[in-house]
Amino acid sequence: MRLSLLGGFQLVIDGEGVVVPASSQRVLAFLGLHARPQQRPQIARILWHDMTDQRAIANLRAALWKLHAVRERVIAVGHDRLSLCLDVGVDVVDVLELARELLDVARDTRVGQPAEFADLLELFSNDVLPSWEDDWVVFERERVRQLRIHAIEALSVRLSRDNRHAEAVEAGLAAVAADPLRESAQRVLIEAHLAEGNTADARRQFDAFCDLLARDLGVRPSPVLSALVAGRSTRD
Repeated sequence: MRLSLLGGFQLVIDGEGVVVPASSQRVLAFLGLHARPQQRPQIARILWHDMTDQRAIANLRAALWKLHAVRERVIAVGHDRLSLCLDVGVDVVDVLELARELLDVARDTRVGQPAEFADLLELFSNDVLPSWEDDWVVFERERVRQLRIHAIEALSVRLSRDNRHAEAVEAGLAAVAADPLRESAQRVLIEAHLAEGNTADARRQFDAFCDLLARDLGVRPSPVLSALVAGRSTRD
């Protein structure tokens, strides 16, 4: 059983996609984004915050009933708390675990073969439920997004270290695409270009970043980033 929340909602059981009503999707998504069992009243208040507690509880009960065909396979119930069953895999959980491994500088994490790298980069490139605008989703989306971008940046650095320059550049581009105004993302991309010996590409990326910052924020890159590009250009 597999619950996917990155890029959109999908529940797969025994290799088949399951049609889940919208209200039930919200319950499953909430449980998928919270590792610990959650109290029923708390779930109801968060998911239906604009309703009375009584009505919110009734909506939660209805959402669970609509899952009747698969409910016992995906939701564990105990002491007025709900959680996903232990054998339900969640893509967000996998991404967070992989991200923490990449960010652990003491761990000699290997990126794997090119096909594995492509899968990893795709996994890191999707937002949590991008079309959902509930406050609790927006908060979790940003939390996961920050960790994802940090992981992509770390991935680019590790690939450069392993002399896999083309993939390091690709990872750097993915980090920049996730947040073009993020200097740390721009830096790893520029460093990947420099590690490959492509000073001109590094300079073009830096100049484009300067233009973007000036246009959108009216600021300049940090002296550290400027010195990185200027130092390499001087030596070359």
